[in-house]
Amino acid sequence: MSFTVLIPARLASTRLPNKPLADIGGAPMVVRVAQRAMRSAATRTVVATDSAEVIEKCAAFGVEAVLTRADHPSGSDRLAEACSVLGLADDNIVVNVQGDEPFIDPALINAVAHLISERPDCVMSTAAHSIDELAEFLNPNVVKVVLDVQNTALYFSRSPIPAARDFAGQTWWKNGQEGSKLPKPLRHIGIYAYRVGFLRHFPSLPQAPLEQLESLEQLRVLWHGHRIAVHVAEEAPGSGVDTPEDLERARKLFQSGTPAAGSALAAV
Repeated sequence: MSFTVLIPARLASTRLPNKPLADIGGAPMVVRVAQRAMRSAATRTVVATDSAEVIEKCAAFGVEAVLTRADHPSGSDRLAEACSVLGLADDNIVVNVQGDEPFIDPALINAVAHLISERPDCVMSTAAHSIDELAEFLNPNVVKVVLDVQNTALYFSRSPIPAARDFAGQTWWKNGQEGSKLPKPLRHIGIYAYRVGFLRHFPSLPQAPLEQLESLEQLRVLWHGHRIAVHVAEEAPGSGVDTPEDLERARKLFQSGTPAAGSALAAV
């Protein structure tokens, strides 16, 4: 199996302006993400950006990058253009690694790439991990996913799903509780693998009403009758960076070289 990692990076961000270029340990964040991705089994890691400055910064650190249009409505559209720029064939596999995940686990990248290669019935693969705390389960900023017996996504939601009717307000999935034999709630991890042919097709699909209600782009895939395979990871991924507070935490973790930052990251 061979695959390409694509990292979308746009400078416009309401909560953290110029986020891809934010310094973490002497290198831009998008470069830190690419360096982690380059530790995976990917044959190629490429940043797809709308900024000449990002191209220049990536080149300074030996990271391949391509320039895409600035008017793309979503990261998927940007990656579809990058596939054409790179001349990738429709049956090639690409993994979309978000440009604000400087602690992404290379093993997780490998897992979603392997999963899509093993699931011809699915057009995409993604990942999830078990939720531990009730507050996380109830938090609308935490996207949940429910699966079928083959670990194919049934639905993604910001609401607490599955709704355990008889265990409202309880951590019913904890060991020793009455509902502990039921499926644990899962938090969706925002990493995706696609076959290039579907990635090119995806932007042409009309937006789905559920996608607009939940503000979750992956619901467009399910709405139009396609299937998404889900890798259930044993551990939560490293922290993403969305706010100035997240950035400061990421810088401290990187400097400390703690396991939360990933010991490999400090050595990059």
